[in-house]
Amino acid sequence: MMDQRWRPTVNEREFIEQALQSDLRVDGRRPFDFRKLKIAFGREDGSAEVELGETRVMGYVTAQLLPPFKDRPNEGTLAIFTEFSPMADPAFEPGRPGEAAIELGRVIDRGLRESRAVDMESLCVVAGKHVWSVRVDLHILDNGGNLIDAANIAALAALCTFRRPECTVGGDDGQQVTVHEPEVRDPLPLTIHHLPIAVTFAYFGDGNIMVIDPTYKEEAVMGGRMTATINSNGDVCSIQKAGGEGVMSSVIMQCLRIASVKAADITSKIKNKVEDYTTAKALQKVKRTPVLVAQNNDTPDVTVESNHEELESETLKTPNDAQDISKGDDDHCIKRISPLTGDRTVKPKQTSMFLGGPSNWDPYSKGVSLSFLRISQLPGTVIVFACYYYICLVA
Repeated sequence: MMDQRWRPTVNEREFIEQALQSDLRVDGRRPFDFRKLKIAFGREDGSAEVELGETRVMGYVTAQLLPPFKDRPNEGTLAIFTEFSPMADPAFEPGRPGEAAIELGRVIDRGLRESRAVDMESLCVVAGKHVWSVRVDLHILDNGGNLIDAANIAALAALCTFRRPECTVGGDDGQQVTVHEPEVRDPLPLTIHHLPIAVTFAYFGDGNIMVIDPTYKEEAVMGGRMTATINSNGDVCSIQKAGGEGVMSSVIMQCLRIASVKAADITSKIKNKVEDYTTAKALQKVKRTPVLVAQNNDTPDVTVESNHEELESETLKTPNDAQDISKGDDDHCIKRISPLTGDRTVKPKQTSMFLGGPSNWDPYSKGVSLSFLRISQLPGTVIVFACYYYICLVA
């Protein structure tokens, strides 16, 4: 298959090299300036999309319980997988990963694992049997140059926002693992000690001209490339020199000093974006309570579930009928406390259920007069007035 990669003409190559000799670049940047960085997160935890100029990379993190390696029974695993789509660059072929995809995965994997950025021991559930296996999938959406730095930032941003399910160990033998749903228990974040940032340098000419974050056209003209992975503390995590022109040791030390400054700047940007994302997710989980509205004093704060038709039929009964009701079966009696009748045992055909209500509820209504209370104390009309007053309160 013919190589579909863009190849510069002689005039384009000379123009780029002459501009770099004058400390200028075709996109207007200085030699040690990064392109504009944008970080966006998806709806689910562990998903991030990074735009570095015209380069776009999406990272997605997943995890599952698997047996650990025999030589490390107390540690989880971390794997990096890359996918180069032909839609991102015509030079990418579908199917098996090419040399660029393998190199990209190894550089990012070495920077994360060799520096012990992620605490692998915290991923152990049952030693020797169950550990969390974390997988990072990197999808190249658009190749605008410097895929390593963009993919590294996407992987770090996705790992910082990833949440694994919480699990407990129980059972008779203490080896049974129970994975809890997010609705039952909140997922747990990964333990990340530091963020190893990859900074790529491109060399031109005899290696005396170097720039940071090369573009797609600059990569086609450059004579060599070196990627230094450094955290914000200045610790060198890994260095990758992929052939090309030789570089003197003094130039490499200068690149490491520049990369240390750039790594601290990118780390602060990632942390700020992750903090904003975490705060937004926390606000979505907050349950907002409705504002209490002042209620009318004439309406009692009691909810009653009853059959209104049967209650209305009871109010139409005579005192003799009410006395007959009180002589029913004792198994279906409900003790009601009325302000007019006191403690009496009434056995209606339909029971009522009181649901809640404040303890300082005043059962007396403003419409009750003293003459009504004197009449209600007569022997023959006690139960009838009690039922009538109860219906008024419910209505």
